[in-house]
Amino acid sequence: MEVEFTARQVSVPKGLRSQAEEGLERIARILGKGARASVVLRAQRHLQIAELTIKARVQTIEAAGKADTLEAALRIAIQHAENQALKYRDRQYERKRMPKLDKVLTAPPVVPAKRGAQPEGVHENGKLTRAKVKTAIPVHSFPASTAFVEPHVLASAEAIAVKPMTIEEAVKDAEFRDKDLLIFRNRAGDLYVLHRRRDGQMELVEVP
Repeated sequence: MEVEFTARQVSVPKGLRSQAEEGLERIARILGKGARASVVLRAQRHLQIAELTIKARVQTIEAAGKADTLEAALRIAIQHAENQALKYRDRQYERKRMPKLDKVLTAPPVVPAKRGAQPEGVHENGKLTRAKVKTAIPVHSFPASTAFVEPHVLASAEAIAVKPMTIEEAVKDAEFRDKDLLIFRNRAGDLYVLHRRRDGQMELVEVP
């Protein structure tokens, strides 16, 4: 993958560059050939920030990570980008596995009989004969059994918030980090689970 680095008020050591290239190569294997990436590393007060933008043929992924060190911030950003790439690949697999609509053969068009022609099944001398009737038979095709893709199980400690936060702060943090699951405590010490449902809505569960 072609990678472009931009450093703002920070230095990019060789080890950090290798870490970024290794993580982006994993994402490139998921998205396919032709992907390009840009990495922006910057500092904001006491935080180190890493921002990734990955452009594939039909997909653009943006992810960011904040931490005390550039290595940790870059690791978070790469993890978020990899999760987005896996979700995109799974959606593509689901679209390809959807069965096509059953095809039903329709009856041939009716052609009007010519003038003077004998009706089918009647002989010229007036005697009836057995007529051959043509009937259209509908044919149904049944899709093969759908293959299920094994889920990707990833171990992640980022789903647990370290510091207490309000519900509004938890929702903003989950949206910013592109998380589907966040476990946090409020300032009173109550434990909550925030997760994104299939319809895209955020649901809050209070743990007794």
